Amino acid sequence: MDDSKIIFHDVPEAFSAASTHSVTTRRTKVPRPKLQADFHRARRRARTERIVETLDWEEDEIVAPDPTSREALLELAKMTNNAYLEPGDDGWYNLTDNWNKSSPFGWEPDADGFRGHIFVSADESTVVLSIKGTSAGVLGGGGPTVRKDKFNDNLLFSCCCARVDWSWTTVCDCYGGGWKCDQDCLEQSLVEESLFYTIGTNLYNNVTYLYPNANIWVVGHSLGGALAGLLGVTFGVPVVAFEAPGEKMAARRLHLPSPPSTMHITHVYHTADVIAMGACNGVMSSCAIAGYAMESRCHLGRSAVYDTMTKLNWSSDIRTHRIGVVIDQLLAKDWEEGLPVPKAEPEDDCVECYSWEYGKFKNSTTASLQGRRSCQLP
Repeated sequence: MDDSKIIFHDVPEAFSAASTHSVTTRRTKVPRPKLQADFHRARRRARTERIVETLDWEEDEIVAPDPTSREALLELAKMTNNAYLEPGDDGWYNLTDNWNKSSPFGWEPDADGFRGHIFVSADESTVVLSIKGTSAGVLGGGGPTVRKDKFNDNLLFSCCCARVDWSWTTVCDCYGGGWKCDQDCLEQSLVEESLFYTIGTNLYNNVTYLYPNANIWVVGHSLGGALAGLLGVTFGVPVVAFEAPGEKMAARRLHLPSPPSTMHITHVYHTADVIAMGACNGVMSSCAIAGYAMESRCHLGRSAVYDTMTKLNWSSDIRTHRIGVVIDQLLAKDWEEGLPVPKAEPEDDCVECYSWEYGKFKNSTTASLQGRRSCQLP
């Protein structure tokens, strides 16, 4: 069911600047469900009745950021950086020469979860929703969103409820012993309204309410990039995600109907980033030591992968996951002569969580209840 709510009522005064954006664009075809109500019904029936409906998709040609343009990616990467900050903070990029001042979401004094900024061109033809990623001490950050960021990371990107070994407190009670995980329980744990995906769909609907004729793009870094990808599948909008963990597994578990193509989603990451590469796992990994089970590795759409380990002799290091590394060391100059950025290609042969077996390992009624009751913040 589409339970989105209108939470914005007036366009903020911050959207009054008189400049237009300069991001290089190109015409892009995107698949969208003819009716969002059909999309949500198909998702609900797949989850509750195990019935896979065939949706009617329509192909729209829209203006989207050009993923082959280094300058375009650099501008969008700066927006994802700003999602972690408030205007005037150290590290904030002033983008008002090309965009109106941002409108924040999730930055209220008592807010401790989903947050970021919205950027709008002066003519209101383009709106960019920039979603904050994980704030965590292990990545040099922190703040009030740490607890919920970590909860969403462990629920969306772990193989089974963040069950790394016997000593871990899982985020849902779906572990079935050995390398077994109850599929029904796992999927039920992802339907809670407090999860960031659901909040993101509500926010997207609010943005379309304010700007019904605008081209909407979604960008993000890390967790924010993965959430951007999930919204891109849901609404058929262009996405650019930086250093995001693989979100393809989460899309399946959320029962998001699969469109004919996901090539409107572009991932940008490098080979030394253990999170984007799906290599920050195992009990002795830096992620696990910090309490994160980052086990997914497969991305939706296509990926522009900087092979920094081969070309630049970088070593695998979680510290290279920061968006600042992308901005300052990768997008500051062309990758190669005649190749501003690596060619984005789909990850066709990607495999993840291959050691796990998924099925009915608990009573179906009990599993459903456990998925709901145990999906709680620690």
